[in-house]
Amino acid sequence: MDYRKNDLVTVTIEDMGTEGEGIGKVDGFTLFIKDAVIGDTVEARILKSKKHYAYARLEKVITPSPFRAEPKCPYHRQCGGCQIQALSYQKQLEFKESKVRNNLIRIGGFDETFIDSVMEPIVGMDNPYNYRNKAQYPVGTDKNGNIVTGFYAGRTHSIIANTNCYLGVPQNEEILKCILSYMERNKVTAYNEENGQGLVRHILIRTGFTSGEIMVCLVINKKTAKLSYQASGIQKQNNEFLPAQGELLRDLASIKGMTSVSVSINTEKTNVIMGKEIHCLWGSPTIQDTIHVRDMQKEGYPFTGQELTFKISPLSFYQVNPVQTEKLYSLALEYAGLTGQETVWDLYCGIGTISLFLAAKAKQVYGVEIVPQAIEDAKENAVRNGIENAEFFVGKAEEVLPQKYRDEGIYADVIVVDPPRKGCDEACLGTMLQMKPERIVYVSCDSATLARDLKVLCDGGYEVKRVRAVDQFPMSVHTETVCLLGNRKPDVRVKISVETEELKKKEK
Repeated sequence: MDYRKNDLVTVTIEDMGTEGEGIGKVDGFTLFIKDAVIGDTVEARILKSKKHYAYARLEKVITPSPFRAEPKCPYHRQCGGCQIQALSYQKQLEFKESKVRNNLIRIGGFDETFIDSVMEPIVGMDNPYNYRNKAQYPVGTDKNGNIVTGFYAGRTHSIIANTNCYLGVPQNEEILKCILSYMERNKVTAYNEENGQGLVRHILIRTGFTSGEIMVCLVINKKTAKLSYQASGIQKQNNEFLPAQGELLRDLASIKGMTSVSVSINTEKTNVIMGKEIHCLWGSPTIQDTIHVRDMQKEGYPFTGQELTFKISPLSFYQVNPVQTEKLYSLALEYAGLTGQETVWDLYCGIGTISLFLAAKAKQVYGVEIVPQAIEDAKENAVRNGIENAEFFVGKAEEVLPQKYRDEGIYADVIVVDPPRKGCDEACLGTMLQMKPERIVYVSCDSATLARDLKVLCDGGYEVKRVRAVDQFPMSVHTETVCLLGNRKPDVRVKISVETEELKKKEK
């Protein structure tokens, strides 16, 4: 049957796609339906039709799936952040574990039986809400000219007004309402993306889950002289409040845990949120938080006694889910299998979070990161935690590693790599293979690029030993994965196995 735009169809959802969309078939015709979950029978309207498949909008759930859950957030369908909030949390974990498994098989080229033998159960959360320690809220105006903040609707720059995101900490709502109220009272303008006018662009809030410290950074579209921010109603005056100019600072400082208030100057017409110039207006320019190592082999993952404190600035990279970060880093440390005699390289090391945990168990750790400020933070974090066997370098891993190996004879027993979503640089993978460490621990935020990179590493002489997903982002489709690679045995690389090769030879 030929289905066209605006046609209504009734379909049962039999599977879910990588972005969390429901997948069903009508007369052999495949439909991709956002917000439908596996097991639903739904009525959907065709939005875009191709020859063999179509995209459709969920109109009505006729028979709800046994895996359907009642979403906490009334905006979950509009917002692009929580793609699978309508799916029960246990089913979310199954979906993510399956996603990692399928990518390793389909993209990495590994045999199903082999992957099943090395994959370990996904690490979930007891409470999959209120886990984010960082939130960035765009500021704008609604159709009636009211100042609003919230989140962009999926694939748009249209702001959904919402001060209560269930993924963030409860204090965020109090902070946002405080700022919005101040802006309304004092006629402070919101940024307009279309004409580049207006003052306040974004509100960044960061919270230390262990320390309880809170940071607020206002991203503003104005650069004024001599650190005078009277136009925004803020002015630093030896951390004392002036009756009019310090009104916002006074209100923010009264919020429990408030430690840092700053502004980031961004006058560019860009989608990049933070500007390069940041000024602290009140309190400290940074906050602190503590990460604890846990024993991943024991029920409940008890704290084992090792902890590190980190300084966090508005621009610092720091994992957004501190509860799961402790499990993620503990797992990476366990996979590294350190005895105190190893030299370890931590690539894409950021502010040294993994590096410093490794240093407590290794002979020497070297961290590499391309962002200079992150390396400065890493060095300060090492001093703060009394760690002397960690050294950090600014630069690209594929350039720093061979130079240090060639000129100084620095080798690697273990390499830990935690790249951005795009995965490792091809030259970086080549350098890792050239250095031939005994073990490689790969921490990934995208299992598709992980699978691609594992294929290269395994073709180059390594084998996958252990794989485990960690649900760092509940309610979304994203997950982290930790993988251990070691010296490859000749019979485990299986897409083109020895048996297949021999069969090809016989056929010839």
